[in-house]
Amino acid sequence: MTPTPTLAASETNHPPQVQSLISYLEHEAQPMIVLDPDYNILAANTAYERQFGTADRPYIGHKCYRISHHYDVPCDQAGEHCPMKHAFELKGPDRVLHIHHTPRGPEHVDVELRPILDGERRVVAYVERLTTVRHASARPSKEGLVGSSAAFNAALEAVQRVSRSNLPVLLLGESGTGKELFARAVHEASERHRGPFVVVDCSGLPETLFESELFGHEKGAFTGAQNRKKGLIETAAGGTLFLDEIGDVPLAMQVKLLRLIESGTFRRVGATETQQADFRLVAATHKPLQQMMAEGAFRQDLYYRIAAFPIVLPPLRERRSDIPLLVDSFLQRGSRSGQRVVVQPAAMALLQAHDWPGNIRELRNVLERARLFADDGVVRAEHLPEWLRAPHGPHTQPSAVSRADMSAAAQSDEAIRRLVADGRLSRKEMAAMAGLSERTFYRRLKALGLGGN
Repeated sequence: MTPTPTLAASETNHPPQVQSLISYLEHEAQPMIVLDPDYNILAANTAYERQFGTADRPYIGHKCYRISHHYDVPCDQAGEHCPMKHAFELKGPDRVLHIHHTPRGPEHVDVELRPILDGERRVVAYVERLTTVRHASARPSKEGLVGSSAAFNAALEAVQRVSRSNLPVLLLGESGTGKELFARAVHEASERHRGPFVVVDCSGLPETLFESELFGHEKGAFTGAQNRKKGLIETAAGGTLFLDEIGDVPLAMQVKLLRLIESGTFRRVGATETQQADFRLVAATHKPLQQMMAEGAFRQDLYYRIAAFPIVLPPLRERRSDIPLLVDSFLQRGSRSGQRVVVQPAAMALLQAHDWPGNIRELRNVLERARLFADDGVVRAEHLPEWLRAPHGPHTQPSAVSRADMSAAAQSDEAIRRLVADGRLSRKEMAAMAGLSERTFYRRLKALGLGGN
């Protein structure tokens, strides 16, 4: 007979409320831990052990911030939001999205903390529920959203918060910021994730076809309608309808779109029968909708219907620290031959210095071009477009790096640590990428505490 799993817990005597709580949490399917007011982990359920625990890394009795972040001080003292501090002040729950160190590497984790109060409303413990975010990665990934910067995490946290509801979401941001990926993340984190995710490119549909594509049509509804056709609204039943570039919807169609959202019903073109719609609405645009409302180009009533929960997506220039993650991800995704492609630190310095007015889409295009020149699997500065290498080329701000800066960047401690952490190159290859002799590179490794045999 298989024994029942028991909750991992410290041997300290706990108050009765805490002891009862520890026993209760073992039956929870979600990873959960119990903390005392001094940040010590008192207990963890089996779900936590399976997802976050390792045999060689004990966590019971250790500070939560050391386990999750490898910090020496609480998160708020390290410049991050600390849910425990807020929960203590509010005497109520708090929630935050953090990047935790896990057995699989850094991961986005949705943390919900609830204080446990005694009869005098004093906090005696906390319960922390942890949900790993599966639709975004804090490491290079072959698919989906990638990022770990503060600006990226703020947008991702907003996605996590709204996904559990059925509110319409409006994604705002410049072209190329990944609106469709964020829309898909809303869908995948929602209760409708098993349903379809249907994309409608509003800018690519002429007004004459918009209504029939969206609502469908009956046979004979217009010239060329030889058969009944389901519209995209019906296709999205049970799932999410993503209206990309909703700012391009003609005014005449905005009225019908508003009626659809308000009533939840629609009719195929040429039909008399009304049908019930069943979808979650996510819309996106790079256009200034509020300015368009003032100019009469976008209906005010439609705007307030679709903008129940607006999320502003950051441009790439506001998340420069994500560029190495994005670069590695795009190089993984574009690899057809199986050859590993890496970027020389000097080239990476140039990529991080650029302002990227075309955002992630522009970065991806530059990398696809550079890959074609990287015959040995290393993207160097000379493989990048001339305008990107010029000190004051197109779109490049005066703060762009010079050739001397590139050399310094290639040999920086951060660049060397990144090369070692990558783990895919030999020491000789890493030295070449850093522009150092192998002997000098070895001395640098030892000085940084990274030296080995």
